[in-house]
Amino acid sequence: MNDLVRDGGQDRLALLQTFLRVAEAGSFSAAALQLATTQPTVSRRVQMLESLLGARLVERSTRGLRLTEEGERCAAQAQELIDGWQALAEELDGGEELSGTLRLRVPHAFGQSQLIEPLAAFLTRHPRVSVEWMLQDQLPDFSRENVDCSLLVGEISQPNLIASQLAEVPRVLVAAPPLARKLPKGLDRKTPEEIAALLGAQPWLALLAFYRDGIDLRAANGDARLHIRFRPRLGTDSLFALIESARRGLGLALVSQWAVIDDLAQGRLVRLLPDWCATPLPISLVYPSRRLQPARLRAFQQVMREVIPTLPGMRELRRP
Repeated sequence: MNDLVRDGGQDRLALLQTFLRVAEAGSFSAAALQLATTQPTVSRRVQMLESLLGARLVERSTRGLRLTEEGERCAAQAQELIDGWQALAEELDGGEELSGTLRLRVPHAFGQSQLIEPLAAFLTRHPRVSVEWMLQDQLPDFSRENVDCSLLVGEISQPNLIASQLAEVPRVLVAAPPLARKLPKGLDRKTPEEIAALLGAQPWLALLAFYRDGIDLRAANGDARLHIRFRPRLGTDSLFALIESARRGLGLALVSQWAVIDDLAQGRLVRLLPDWCATPLPISLVYPSRRLQPARLRAFQQVMREVIPTLPGMRELRRP
């Protein structure tokens, strides 16, 4: 306690930040992992804050950790205090270079290929910023993981998150040339029911995050729709594995257009049913619904907003 008072307000902010991490993570051990410290250290910091405020903030039991009424009020006001402090610091240091660490989660395929060039440009522009670039196709648990922002392909339903859609990812139906040649000629001119029956009898590959045993297609120049039901020979959570399997003729696949542009141009894959299209997938920046974002995160998000809609195979959002 005496050390805390003697060290001044900066340490008090650090205690508040530790307490907020505990409140979000739901346990001392999870908070310690995010803060790269030990559970006893986190527990001691919370006890110091409780002593300083003269109130019990958390209750511990065999079932876990729960915030007290005072803890709930402290968490709400602590976030405002920390946001205000960071806003003031950024305003006063507005002429300084951006610095600090960004902890990001990006899709495997995007994160290994198309986003490396804009990431390199961002890091070159801001040499004092470092990045943790983790590949993950699912949303992180922002309450338990120390993550600043996630880039996600697909729909987002969590109400406590902010999602800023950047572009759409068109998807195309493809097959290796030998497999495509086995299909009847004039497939596009058949009825939706005939198309669905013929294609459903073919071998299929499935990208399990988006489809497992069937896909829906819509006519590009009309309202006609069809549903193709199948039993996949191979299901995977990797877009790259799916495409490589399709190249080897293992089955038909519905894939992101950007990922097969070269394959289609060089004849390794053939697009099937070009007059039919699947619903494009949204690609969005996702982050917790907090009022303040550090300048380095805002700068990174701006780069993504500028770059992603211009990438080959992306579709810009239609503005009203």
